[in-house]
Amino acid sequence: MATAADLPAVVDTMTGAFYRDPVWAWAFPDDQQRHAQHEVWWGFLMRSAMRYDDVWTIDGGAAATSWIPPGGTELTSEEQDQVEPLLRELLGVGAAPLLEGLARFDENLPSGEQFYYLTMIGTHPSRRGEGIGMRLLGANLARIDAEHMPCYLESTNPVNDERYRRVGFERRGEFTMPGGGPTVTTMWRPARGLPGEAHD
Repeated sequence: MATAADLPAVVDTMTGAFYRDPVWAWAFPDDQQRHAQHEVWWGFLMRSAMRYDDVWTIDGGAAATSWIPPGGTELTSEEQDQVEPLLRELLGVGAAPLLEGLARFDENLPSGEQFYYLTMIGTHPSRRGEGIGMRLLGANLARIDAEHMPCYLESTNPVNDERYRRVGFERRGEFTMPGGGPTVTTMWRPARGLPGEAHD
């Protein structure tokens, strides 16, 4: 589990991991400013996520995952009110399509069922290809399976979809970011290991 001391490493990892991500590069289109903008944005999100005990790291922050537990929220109501001013400060008029896009993330969240929500998974670019992100995810899923809970995520990069399928996520749907922006795939992993369930 990550602590406040891990926050700088986790933010650095997310900043690098999502720098060329189709959705997050579209959201912050200026190559010259994106790194600094991402540091602010991921820092804002990760500080909020750490109010739960569901941010995890491996190898000194080289990979990290952030989960919202069942019944939780990605941001507090106070932080939600800060999103628009923060993005307008970072992006100016360019904040409008991103704000609309974030609303689409919210609209596509499952309702009527409790679940763990994987909001972020990232590996530092210097460690990409070693499998540490998926190893961390596997450890998280084993813990969640012990609680017999389902999981949900949004895949913002289609190259990752197959990796998620290999660990049990199924395609649920998709939505497109505003103005013909990139497509986000929503994925669901049913609860496993239910009491009394037969095991191979």
